[in-house]
Amino acid sequence: MNSKKILYFAFLLFIISCKSEKEKFAAQPISPEVIVENAVNQFEKSILKDKIDSVFSKYHFNGSVAVLKGENMLYQKSEGFQNFKDKAKLDSNSVFAIASISKQFTAVLILLQEDQVQLNTEDKVSKYLKGFEKNGFENISIKNLLNHTSGISDSGNGLLSKPGEKFHYSNKGYRLLGEIIEKVSGKSYDENALELFKKVGMTNSSTANLSQGNHLAGAFLGNSKKFQEIVNMPKRLANKEISVPAGGILTTVSDLHLWNTKLYGGQILKPETLKKMTEKSADRNHPVFGKMEYGFGIMINTAPRSYFHSGYVKGAPSLNIYYPETKTSVIILSNIANEAIGKNAIFNPHKEIKKITDSAQNKVVELRTEMLKPLSSL
Repeated sequence: MNSKKILYFAFLLFIISCKSEKEKFAAQPISPEVIVENAVNQFEKSILKDKIDSVFSKYHFNGSVAVLKGENMLYQKSEGFQNFKDKAKLDSNSVFAIASISKQFTAVLILLQEDQVQLNTEDKVSKYLKGFEKNGFENISIKNLLNHTSGISDSGNGLLSKPGEKFHYSNKGYRLLGEIIEKVSGKSYDENALELFKKVGMTNSSTANLSQGNHLAGAFLGNSKKFQEIVNMPKRLANKEISVPAGGILTTVSDLHLWNTKLYGGQILKPETLKKMTEKSADRNHPVFGKMEYGFGIMINTAPRSYFHSGYVKGAPSLNIYYPETKTSVIILSNIANEAIGKNAIFNPHKEIKKITDSAQNKVVELRTEMLKPLSSL
């Protein structure tokens, strides 16, 4: 759809909204900004429904997708099975393993300790953990762990590069951050995480260690006709190879939206601390999503600006996106993956939906600007 057609459609929605609002509120003045926002939201809903529905159909996508702006649900769909063995269906309350999306929770727990003056992200790790006193490890800072520039290898005991020099994605680095959180707080990582969930209002979230299995979307390999269950879920996420701080949080689409809204809305961290988290401190070349900036536990795109992170443990590909300019969350969670087609292809639905929502964000910003221009002179 070209820009003229977009603007024409949005204008029609604008007129309809004006009429309906006037009928509803008669003598009450109506903010032009509110009417424009309503019109833009209706337009965005129509785009998202057609395009994301087509992704579900194209890939026979088994999972939950939600696009939310504040309390306004722009798109939501859950399709397929929570458990392929008993055919229990997915719904909006299904709890998914979010894998590496968990890292942003660990980053926030570290930054909360900084807000409470229990540590500084510029501190050396050796101040808190043993075994970091020599062989280059003494130069690793907490910041290096947060943005994956520590040089720590997940598979060996040495350093892949000097601290601060290169980006090397490291689950081990986030496991170490979890140990630092426990050291300075005097409480387990699980206790810290549950306190954070409670603070945010994430009532359907837990860690792998504390999960009761309620509404759990178990992880599977293959497809709906020929599948293999990943056993010992979610407990296996607490194993040393993954670890809870790096990939062991379980949650729902609604809880993740609540998290996005409160985190980026400044209700969890101090403004200066949130800024540190969301500004570029490293560059990453992601094997699926390409080149991007990296903050603390989050990836950053600039056009349109978004904070996001993918996650993958066997059978559970996920993606969480937040667009700060429009305060919109896009959450894509699944519980089955056909590894035979390759990891990049596993994320094809996620990549296509991200492309759709990136484009929608650009159009929404353009529409809002164009529609508000004539109203600014009234």
